[in-house]
Amino acid sequence: MPYTPDKKIIINDVTLRDGMHAIAHQYTVQQMVDIARKIDEAKVDLIEVSHGDGLNGNSINYGFSAHTEIEYLQAVKAELKHAKLAALLLPGIGTIEDMEMAREAGVDTIRIATHCTEADIAAQHISKAREMGFDVVGFLMMAHMTPTAQLVEQAKLMERYGAHCVYVTDSAGALLMEETRERITAFNNELGCEVGFHNHNNLGLGVANTIIAIQCGADRVDASLAGMGAGAGNCPLEVLIAVTDRMKIRTDVELYPLIDAADGIVRPLQRRPVQTDGNALMLGFAGVYSSFLLHTERAAQRFGVDSRDILRELGRRRMVGGQEDMIVDVALDLLKGEE
Repeated sequence: MPYTPDKKIIINDVTLRDGMHAIAHQYTVQQMVDIARKIDEAKVDLIEVSHGDGLNGNSINYGFSAHTEIEYLQAVKAELKHAKLAALLLPGIGTIEDMEMAREAGVDTIRIATHCTEADIAAQHISKAREMGFDVVGFLMMAHMTPTAQLVEQAKLMERYGAHCVYVTDSAGALLMEETRERITAFNNELGCEVGFHNHNNLGLGVANTIIAIQCGADRVDASLAGMGAGAGNCPLEVLIAVTDRMKIRTDVELYPLIDAADGIVRPLQRRPVQTDGNALMLGFAGVYSSFLLHTERAAQRFGVDSRDILRELGRRRMVGGQEDMIVDVALDLLKGEE
């Protein structure tokens, strides 16, 4: 249903999962613990922990994290007094065995992500996760790439498989405000389960689109401290909570611990500032998966090609998550075109 003042919005923090992308998956266990402690102190509902590309994401293609996922999960779980522990899984990368490991490590919520037109590949994972007793979330990534009616049909599949909540996931930070309104309203009208919203700040619309999603009926929304995440980052959590407080939108989250953690812990870790700079802006403009940013910048430097041209070509070719290896091919094609 549309937002009413008595409705509590569930906040899912992604600093420790999407934020992995911003530092090439190199959080230490202690850094995760320090950040999780402050998020938990602020009474955020869910804290997501895994490789940036989900459970079992460690690979040459995606990058290797500094520690094993079970080390991260167990360390964060031990700190939580209020928040529940969440993890992301992409079928084809993560397996049922990875979900079993996550359950043993204390994960409460499993979020199963597919491309926005491929919900059917999540059938086994979602149904099994439901059997295992997880709070199960379906994640439809790159939600700008398909019309709303088709996105709703994909969401219905995830609901049918057993998802308690299905997300409109703006992985490229490409959705404009009316596009967000249309998708969330349609989900709210057509689904019986909860509705969620996850976005990136590549067009500078992270907070605005999240607020619109809440107003149109989203039950759960994602954000991260200082926007820590792929591309220009996610909706910045501390800013979102300041705005929801001003608007009298109920989250029950405390602002001060978030400000302290964003300024004192997270921003100093950002090797590359998480901001809407030129390349991050191009992600949203071209509709490119946000985690492509660092890979694209490396390819541009390696081959002497303008990173903006690479991003525009990736968008033209409609590349999606999992095709990071194609970035080098695009750079080489552009280089040949210049010769």
